[in-house]
Amino acid sequence: MALGSNSLFWFRKGLRIHDNPGLECAAKNSDRLYPVFVIDPHYMEPDSTAFSIGSTRAGLNRIQFLLESLKDLDSSLRNLGSRLLVLKGEPFQVLVRCLKEWDIDKLCFEYDTEPYYQDLDVKVKNYASAAGIAVFSPVSHTLFNPADIIEKNGGKPPVSYQSFLKLIGQPSWASSPLSATLSMLPPVGNVVDCEIASIPTSKELGYGDLEQQGEYSPFRGGESEALKRLREALNDKDWVAKFEKPKGDPSAFLKPATTVLSPYLKFGCLSSRYFYQCIQDAYRSVGRHTSPPVSLLGQVLWREFFYTVAFGTANFDQMKGNAICKQVPWSDNDELLVAWREARTGYPWIDAIMVQLRKWGWMHHLARHCVACFLTRGDLFVHWEKGRDVFERLLIDSDWAINNGNWLWLSCSSFFYQYNRIYSPTSFGKKYDPNGNYIRNFLPVLKDMPKEYIYEPWTAPLSIQSKANCIIGRDYPKPVVFHESASKECKRKLAEAYALNHKLNGSVSEQDLFNLRRKLEEDESQKSKSRNLKQKLIIP
Repeated sequence: MALGSNSLFWFRKGLRIHDNPGLECAAKNSDRLYPVFVIDPHYMEPDSTAFSIGSTRAGLNRIQFLLESLKDLDSSLRNLGSRLLVLKGEPFQVLVRCLKEWDIDKLCFEYDTEPYYQDLDVKVKNYASAAGIAVFSPVSHTLFNPADIIEKNGGKPPVSYQSFLKLIGQPSWASSPLSATLSMLPPVGNVVDCEIASIPTSKELGYGDLEQQGEYSPFRGGESEALKRLREALNDKDWVAKFEKPKGDPSAFLKPATTVLSPYLKFGCLSSRYFYQCIQDAYRSVGRHTSPPVSLLGQVLWREFFYTVAFGTANFDQMKGNAICKQVPWSDNDELLVAWREARTGYPWIDAIMVQLRKWGWMHHLARHCVACFLTRGDLFVHWEKGRDVFERLLIDSDWAINNGNWLWLSCSSFFYQYNRIYSPTSFGKKYDPNGNYIRNFLPVLKDMPKEYIYEPWTAPLSIQSKANCIIGRDYPKPVVFHESASKECKRKLAEAYALNHKLNGSVSEQDLFNLRRKLEEDESQKSKSRNLKQKLIIP
């Protein structure tokens, strides 16, 4: 048995040294500290059947971002006299073995609101308590503890951003400065028989090389990169003061129109609390600035809003059994889903965004809005859960609460209900990029298409298509639907679904949905017959 006090810090998110209260607690009064990261098969098991290279839940871009973040973390730990201990296996079993082998008397890890970690952490805490091991699990991935906000709101999460803002006030920690860094950490003790791995490469994990997928994400992972990006963004005080979320160019790809800090916040390479504090410091230095919901601070608070609602809503990540979600008879058309996912809708603005998603693992928030609207309520009427799954896999910043919250919002299933307001797949992008440079970059098959036709290439005369070396229907697909008629049909279906939800006060059964779906299909069939009859009458 080792003499002295032994602590274990379990990294999951929170892959940083700065503002890491759990790590500070683990280091305090400890003779030895074991910093651990577990390669969890739940997230990391390779899946050869998935539509992109990666694990069962994540594409290669996000996995690579994580591995880069772990390398950076290990480097920072070594500078403090420590190192990252990487183990593989089911986390509960791995931790139990480590706690026993290393004679741990204090276990620390960051609190996590996701359902997977909520369930896992209960098991870990119960075991540790029974073994007489002290457990410290602080809230530091968010500004607020979602449970506190829900309690303030009478036991229910606030379901509008404005009501959320009225509840929160200032974070309890904001009155005192955060711990920016650590000067030293206790040494790692003897690891005994626990098999410690080095930080693996994507190839060693069984995913193959990044080069296999061609172009990949230009955004590197890690705390060092996060703090560098933060400094660069906040150096421009005028930009910070005037930041407005609805504005910004979704077609800007050489220099994105936002901070691109979201993946660093997702993995905790950047502390949201430190980000909040830096924004407040910047505001004090400029005087006048924009306010929530559109300001830069407002974006941090949107994150808190979705975390709170997600934490307090059962089945938040699905339509069925979700009390705040409209019940809608979405289509199960997998052909349309695949055309959208594989950038084959025939709408260049939509397809270019989906190519950027697959290649970079990131795109501007307005670009996300466009493709999510197109898949669901705008044109294809495909279930938001299916689009959510694609984003969840491919985005480097995919975050359980935010991703689900945004899909609920953009499909008009919750939070936002103005389903008549639709992003046009032809005119929206043109406002920002009339020449179509974004499309030419991500869809090189259209690089020589004249700007008059680049957003609607099917309207180009065949001679123009030939000259541009892009024949529609051969080199680039025809539109899978016609926007004008498809969007009208989507609005009609949503109007019927909303009416049913209103009539039944939200208590819509599977049978109710089945009946509505059948009615909508019959109406569509009848309309199609009428159109065909009219065409026959017109033909001489």
